[in-house]
Amino acid sequence: MSFTFLAQIPNTPDDGSPTVWRDDESGDLIVQGYVGSEEDYWMADAAGSTPGHHHGPDTIPGHEAIVRVPASIIPALREALT
Repeated sequence: MSFTFLAQIPNTPDDGSPTVWRDDESGDLIVQGYVGSEEDYWMADAAGSTPGHHHGPDTIPGHEAIVRVPASIIPALREALT
C-alpha cells in the first residue's frame, strides 16, 4: 500500500496541519483534519442523514469521528476526485 500526498493547509504548522492523501490502491482519501467539536456533532445530527442514524458525541462508533476539513483544502479534494 502507498499513499500520494495531495494537499496541506497553507498556514502549516501555525494553524495545525490538516492534510489529504490518496490511497494509490483503493483511491480512498485519507484526511487529517481538526477533531469535530461537540457542537459539530450536534449540528450534524440536527442536519440529519439516514433515518434513525444519529451523530451525537456518544452515538458515533469508536472507530469513526466527525472531522472538520478546512475550506482551504477543499480545492485539492475536488482535484483528487476528478
